[in-house]
Amino acid sequence: MRAVKTIYQRPVVFTDEITTYCGGCGHGIINKIIAELIDEMELRDKGVICWPIGCSCLSDLYYKMDQIMCLHGRAPAVATGMKRANPKEFVLVYQGDGDMVSEGMAEIMHAAIRSEKFSIIFVNNAIYGMTGGQMAPTTLLGQHASTAPYGRRIDSSGYPVQMAELMATMPGVIYSERVAVNSPQRILQAKKAIKKAFQLQLEGKGLSFVEVLSMCPTGWSTAPVKALDWVDQKMIPIYPLGVKKDVSEGETVQNEEQELEVRSL
Repeated sequence: MRAVKTIYQRPVVFTDEITTYCGGCGHGIINKIIAELIDEMELRDKGVICWPIGCSCLSDLYYKMDQIMCLHGRAPAVATGMKRANPKEFVLVYQGDGDMVSEGMAEIMHAAIRSEKFSIIFVNNAIYGMTGGQMAPTTLLGQHASTAPYGRRIDSSGYPVQMAELMATMPGVIYSERVAVNSPQRILQAKKAIKKAFQLQLEGKGLSFVEVLSMCPTGWSTAPVKALDWVDQKMIPIYPLGVKKDVSEGETVQNEEQELEVRSL
């Protein structure tokens, strides 16, 4: 039987830069999904990516398109200004759990309250990756971190924040889903969810949110292969996968008739 030769097609939007992600990190997979969708949906010359402070803070080196580095947690605020200044522009917000859920919780919540019409990819690896493995708002109960050497405790640090569910409660959010990138099948599902979030933005229907469970072997002090299993065994029971909200069949989150009713009160 003749072997089938597979040729890897590098996304056109990618530069020749070598990424600085640790071995086994999920950020590289997510970055590739974004690059493939930018090519497939022809968004390179029509949009801008808002990068956070965190492990992905050098990602602007990897893409040949408009991008901006935002202050810690402030990417939704920056994206709000960009989208309102140019509503036809595709605006992507990319944030990690420390950046969004700690420093930037107010920004993401108020963007959802206002139903800003951009797309958000939230990378949840349950720890601060870039700055030394400190406990994040998403760190699991009992999980060890450099600032929680005996494990996270409820009485001192509260519960892990489930962002996909929290965003689903916001009337201004049209779509919220949680996916993972620890297997080929889940990578395909993650790409499908992110593509839907992008498409909903292009249709101007409301804020779209995709949470991605990602591996952090360095922060978890584990081998890359074991990190794949850790997502299944530890993260998914606390952060179950799936669609948390999808009202994309409607015209918008709040239509003009509803707005008139509110103004008349």
